Amino acid sequence: MCGIIGYVGEENAVPIIIEGLKKLEYRGYDSAGIAVCVEDGFGVVKQKGRLAALEERLKDQPLKSRMGIGHTRWATHGEPSDENSHPHLGSRNKIAVVHNGIIENYKDIKERLVPKGIEFSSKTDSEAIAQLAEYYAQKYRGDDLLDTVIRVTRALEGSFALGIMCADDPDTLIAVKKDNPLIIGVCEHGQFIASDVPAVLKYTNKVYYLSDNEIAALTKDGVRFFNMDKEPVQKTLETVTWSVDSAEKGGYEHFMLKEIMEQPRVLRDTVQSIKGDNKEPIESIDVTSIDKLVITACGSAYNAGVVARYVFERICRISVEVELASEFRYKDAVVDEKTLVILISQSGETADTIAAMREAKAKGAKTLAIVNVVGSTIAKESDSCLFTAAGPEIAVATTKAFSAQLVLLYILAVRFAAKLSRISRESEQELLAEIAALPDKAAQVLKNVDSIQKYASTCVGYKNIFFIGRNIDYAIALEGSLKLKEISYVHSEAYAGGELKHGAIALVEENTLVVAISGCGRLRGKIMSNIEQVASRGAKVLMIGSCQDVHPDGIISCIGLPEVPELLSPSLSVIVMQLLSYYVAANKGLDIDKPRNLAKSVTVE
Repeated sequence: MCGIIGYVGEENAVPIIIEGLKKLEYRGYDSAGIAVCVEDGFGVVKQKGRLAALEERLKDQPLKSRMGIGHTRWATHGEPSDENSHPHLGSRNKIAVVHNGIIENYKDIKERLVPKGIEFSSKTDSEAIAQLAEYYAQKYRGDDLLDTVIRVTRALEGSFALGIMCADDPDTLIAVKKDNPLIIGVCEHGQFIASDVPAVLKYTNKVYYLSDNEIAALTKDGVRFFNMDKEPVQKTLETVTWSVDSAEKGGYEHFMLKEIMEQPRVLRDTVQSIKGDNKEPIESIDVTSIDKLVITACGSAYNAGVVARYVFERICRISVEVELASEFRYKDAVVDEKTLVILISQSGETADTIAAMREAKAKGAKTLAIVNVVGSTIAKESDSCLFTAAGPEIAVATTKAFSAQLVLLYILAVRFAAKLSRISRESEQELLAEIAALPDKAAQVLKNVDSIQKYASTCVGYKNIFFIGRNIDYAIALEGSLKLKEISYVHSEAYAGGELKHGAIALVEENTLVVAISGCGRLRGKIMSNIEQVASRGAKVLMIGSCQDVHPDGIISCIGLPEVPELLSPSLSVIVMQLLSYYVAANKGLDIDKPRNLAKSVTVE
């Protein structure tokens, strides 16, 4: 949510910043802007809309500098507009700021500054940072820029990642972080600040991860780190293993399609990771001391948790609760030292999930995270962490990261079941072998792309689409419905098949599409009964799963899946639903990688 990029070095900062902003588009935004240090202060260009509009403005107002900051904004305070876009300047044009997060006390700051003759030009909370920084710089003239930033951050309440420049110190770029991600990249010709690795991957794979309440001071010659007492901090330079190509489309029309097609490799790499870095966190957990599992997450990660509940309860015979992280943080959850809280987040920076983690830890619970980003807040603060081997996921709607989360959850459940003696050694090996076979079976599903694309072309006119399933199929139906809503803007809902008669069937009429998932063999008769119920009311049905005894007749169509144990079937059925959603959106000509109103990483509440 929002994106920051900054550069100081020997090269022209402007094309580097624009390139970085393009790599951050997936985070979601409605305006963009850039500010660079020039001889008489700052050169600033800001524009509502897409980056292409900003680039057009820059043709008319060309900028050149060796230091600058850029930002893509997702509106929270103040409507999308040129004035509310970042970077924000103080009224004396001495300080320029880009900000991700929310400043909760910005009104108090504004009320302090306005009587002093300071004029605000936007309706954002972020401008208060620039105005306060300028006020402090003028009031405390003996301070350097680092002193000023420390005074400002101590006065702020809320969450923030900041990039700050001062016209009176045109060689220094300051970055500071609290509850919002920010990395520092270094290369031979300069230094970078960025919200995420893809923004700098073209130039360097060497990064520092800022921790909360740490400040970085960047010049063309290097970077220094400090705490809020202005004491030096030693940081470890880390090497990112993602390739430059992994953040490119690679010939696909959209990142989402590329990432769907990458899933066999991602599944294979994630399974293999259990033999490496992911082995120790799993083996170190004493599951015999745990009497309850709580899985908490948001969005698709929450849906992965719902699937996992069925797996853990079936083979581990342990109580599992699945909680939306946004609700967990406020419900006074019943967890203690005998509870393991599993946190799932692609970015590792999801604000609600971070808050849930801290709440759980405060109550004495053990925490285990499943994330995709090394160095993220959740990865660093959780007691144990498993990393998905998904690489950068650029499309807003998750696909490959979701599938990697599922695989790690399967393996975790199998290992816990073995430790608890709920399954035999032989059964453990059989289940792990089936999980290891998933990449090849996922590749088989992807061979059906043409038939799925053809079916999707008939779905564009549907105004209501329902997903139904029984047991674990219902769990994955939640993800299928969410994926369709996210990128195609078609109204869809997911229901447990047995609940149709309790209200939902009232919505089924002519020209309603019902997607029925049938990966749970022992309940096949039940889902077939549900199909008959909706078909008799005029609905068209797409079955995903076993096509045995299903005869396509214009009412019922079926996309088959390779044979797999029912507890693992969501890993295959979800691929079909991802492709269905993708092609429905493509047929409507929508912006698939950057759906309206959505952000990749929700780093504010």
